[in-house]
Amino acid sequence: MENILAINYGEVSLKGRNKSIFISQLVKNIKLNIRDFEKAVVLRDQGRLYIEEYEQGDEEAIIGKLKEVFGIYSIIPAFKFEGDMETIKKVVLIAARQHISEIPIKSFKVETKRVNKQFPMKSPEVCRELGGLIFENIDGIEVDVHHPDMMVFIEIRSYNLVFTKRIYALGGLPYKTGGRAMLLLSGGIDSPVAGWMTAKRGLEIEAVHFHSYPFTSERAEEKVMDLAKHLCRYVNRMVVHSVNLLPIQKAINEKCKEEEMTILSRRFMMRIAEKIADERHCQALVTGESLGQVASQTIEGISVTNQSVDLPVIRPLIALDKVDIMEIAQRIGTFETSILPFEDCCSVFLPKKPLTKPKLSRMLASEKNLDANILIESAILGKTTREITLY
Repeated sequence: MENILAINYGEVSLKGRNKSIFISQLVKNIKLNIRDFEKAVVLRDQGRLYIEEYEQGDEEAIIGKLKEVFGIYSIIPAFKFEGDMETIKKVVLIAARQHISEIPIKSFKVETKRVNKQFPMKSPEVCRELGGLIFENIDGIEVDVHHPDMMVFIEIRSYNLVFTKRIYALGGLPYKTGGRAMLLLSGGIDSPVAGWMTAKRGLEIEAVHFHSYPFTSERAEEKVMDLAKHLCRYVNRMVVHSVNLLPIQKAINEKCKEEEMTILSRRFMMRIAEKIADERHCQALVTGESLGQVASQTIEGISVTNQSVDLPVIRPLIALDKVDIMEIAQRIGTFETSILPFEDCCSVFLPKKPLTKPKLSRMLASEKNLDANILIESAILGKTTREITLY
């Protein structure tokens, strides 16, 4: 009898003829996430993945790593063994007693899946016999087929599996199965969450960060790198490009109206991000915008910003409340870093009354006062690029 971890991959099961591509990437991502556990082996069999041969003391740590892999729906710690009904009975009692020692229960139910049709008993017969066995050998519990405190699962394949609990994970799709996108990553709460949400749908993400050095500090930029490192828990590595926006902000401040600063800066940031995205073979931009959250995130502001680029812009937070976004940030581990009080480029030359309903014609007229192409090319030429990893 061996302790193993069975992995269910949920939505990936619906991918039809492309399923093997998704599963192959999921296996790669799992191997990368549990690479520190040298003895662990990832196997694929009959609609599931299995982690086997690991040190028993490593099980909880491996489960913790698996819970950060996109595409895993649930993780099942199970006993794997070969043998007849008498062997199954012994293991079922061990599993039930172990469960009860960890979580006291009053009721149970047995469920059997008989994949191996050569097994001499049918599923209902196995359930009846094992239910009676548990009832007779463990005091103080009763059968409840509707709302049991404990489910005892038996799967009869070319081998047998017995388990009593299922640990739910992130779900989503395996990372790197959905193309590549460029995330506009700031030091705030929203954009790391937006990056996490798109990565959960399989998009590989790179990031571009805008700063206004020396008006913003080096520590403020390090904060953004720290956020990228947090995201590496889920994506393993990220490339982050840093672009100094200050020369562009100065030009806007000198040649355009004060209230236009936010929208014009945003249009420049999108165009710079798009050019870097093209260089890096990214197919979309990702932003952390949420409708109505700040002056530039009105529908008019978003529309005018959108019209500065040709690439699709993905805004996964667009309809979420701030409270919802904060809850996700706390859950994925970026919140505590995001709220550190360092300045960002958006606070430089901040207008007293920013435009909330900008018109495209007005923005285009103002941009004629600027050497837009030269400013953009110069900003990209001065960018720095770092590869961020978890270790």
